[in-house]
Amino acid sequence: MKAPQSQVSGLRSQVCVRVGPVTIGPGQPLVLIAGPDVIESESHLLSHAERMATMCEQAGVSYIVKCSYDKANRTSGRSYRGPGAKAGLRILASVKRRLGLPVLSDVHCREEVGPAAEVLDVLQVPAFLCRQTDFVTAVAKAGKPMNIKKGQFLAPWDMRHVIDKAHAAGNRSVLVTERGASFGYNNLVSDLRSLQVLAGFDCPVIYDGTHSVQLPGGLGEASGGQREFVPTLVRAAVATGFCHGIFLEVHEDPDHAPVDGPNMLRLADLPRLLEEVQAIRSALNSGHKVTRSQGRKVVKSRAGSSG
Repeated sequence: MKAPQSQVSGLRSQVCVRVGPVTIGPGQPLVLIAGPDVIESESHLLSHAERMATMCEQAGVSYIVKCSYDKANRTSGRSYRGPGAKAGLRILASVKRRLGLPVLSDVHCREEVGPAAEVLDVLQVPAFLCRQTDFVTAVAKAGKPMNIKKGQFLAPWDMRHVIDKAHAAGNRSVLVTERGASFGYNNLVSDLRSLQVLAGFDCPVIYDGTHSVQLPGGLGEASGGQREFVPTLVRAAVATGFCHGIFLEVHEDPDHAPVDGPNMLRLADLPRLLEEVQAIRSALNSGHKVTRSQGRKVVKSRAGSSG
């Protein structure tokens, strides 16, 4: 099916979203949304977040801590899901308080939205739930910035309707994340044209470089992955000029991680990748310097960074 021409015109969103001390969007520093896939322990998450914060500071990249308190869509019911909402949100609140960094996690049902909004700086709508109107509306009405993952089953131009639902609920602090498209069985591919399409929908665009190399269900009772392609795809996404942030799941020892190890980036490989994408952004910006005064619109969250 051919995409509507009006949605691939190359228009760029001029909207920025503020998450605590971090501003995401055109003319702003690249943001990294990253952390282990799931909470293993408070000390584990704290250690990873501290090191990634240092790496981001050295690279000139903004940082938001990401980690799931519950993996509600595991391939097998026997797989590790995490500590759950109550314990997990308590850990995320502690990490946020101790490090002074904004935190993001995914919510999976309307009952979780209220408690999650008390802690999280960004509420994430999982890809599998992005078409659930009542759920998207409930997350939007929480009044916090939200990150909507594009469903693997959706064309990028169909995300306009999802984003419109959030806007209609009164939330303009919306991020949209590309995380690959289903390509037959047990496989995802990245069509980077989607970043240009999504950039026309009045919200900053994030590229998920680790879920995009996932092989869903590819290991029978678990998903496989091809982490060797993460740097290539991340560099390519940033090079489009339509990407305002990178989403990565990062682990010190992904081969022994309880969730999504095959597609997670090794923590030791992060500094080089940040250096590479910053060099790409610098090359892109060198020819067309844009000042903040040229029509940038910043959307502030009602709750700020205090949670």
